[in-house]
Amino acid sequence: MAAPLFRRMALLGVGLIGGSMSHAARRGRLVDEVVGHARSERTRARALELGLCAAMYDNPIDAVRDADLIVLATPVGAYAALARAIAPVLQPGTIVTDVGSVKGAVVQDVGPHLPPGVDFVPAHPVAGTEHSGPDAGFAELFENRWTILTPPEGTNPAAVEKLAELWRGFGALVDVMKPPHHDMVLAVTSHLPHLIAYNIVGTANHLEAVTESEVIKYAAGGFRDFTRIAASDPVMWRDIFLTNGAAVLEMLGRFQEDLSVLTRAIRFKDGETLEKFFTRTRAIRRGIIDAGQAEPEDAKKK
Repeated sequence: MAAPLFRRMALLGVGLIGGSMSHAARRGRLVDEVVGHARSERTRARALELGLCAAMYDNPIDAVRDADLIVLATPVGAYAALARAIAPVLQPGTIVTDVGSVKGAVVQDVGPHLPPGVDFVPAHPVAGTEHSGPDAGFAELFENRWTILTPPEGTNPAAVEKLAELWRGFGALVDVMKPPHHDMVLAVTSHLPHLIAYNIVGTANHLEAVTESEVIKYAAGGFRDFTRIAASDPVMWRDIFLTNGAAVLEMLGRFQEDLSVLTRAIRFKDGETLEKFFTRTRAIRRGIIDAGQAEPEDAKKK
């Protein structure tokens, strides 16, 4: 049996992603010990009850002592304060990573606070559900899903590879990108769809001609999918839009241009334009399914 990759993994945040990392790490015996930090006493108690962590701390400094892997798994808006708090006790050779959906802001908020000899390797597991909290985690969350590493210039290659090996041990596919490129890609594949979902659900809520019961009663597949996305953690998504605003606004501008084309086609009954557009986007959807990145029940609809 291979030796564990890390001696002590400290999870600063034990929700869906942090909890799933604990499940996957313990299942694969990839770390010797998992400890955690959470501000909520209820979260700390539940993480211990579920066996996600051997110990839980209300102070992040206590959680990271002697850890050789530290995972920032809170909403990204809290990263800077966490990095400042833990920096004085970090030892050379420690790897600090994160699981946030934004990377440029994370590099700026975390990197400058870390002492020399500490390796900072930002990461983004492109996986999740609409659920949150310690009970939401499960070991299979990352299987056959992409995790993107975005090491800043000059990062120790050995640290990048060691973290990549951990994610591969979780069953993930690993890719490496520069932080700005990551943020642009995720703006169109994740952030913009969430913004649209929140907006559509909000629009339905404001329609006086449609009662709330009718929206719920007659929710077909499309609207049901939007409500699932819009059920995601509001604090996490608030921070994502605040920290990746430039990329999201650029993608939103392109989206509005395409929407104008569709609006004009509907207004002037231009069926050819609509069919060409829908055919092209259908091919993209099938490509997602063929790549194994659709939910199992969605793949059956191919």
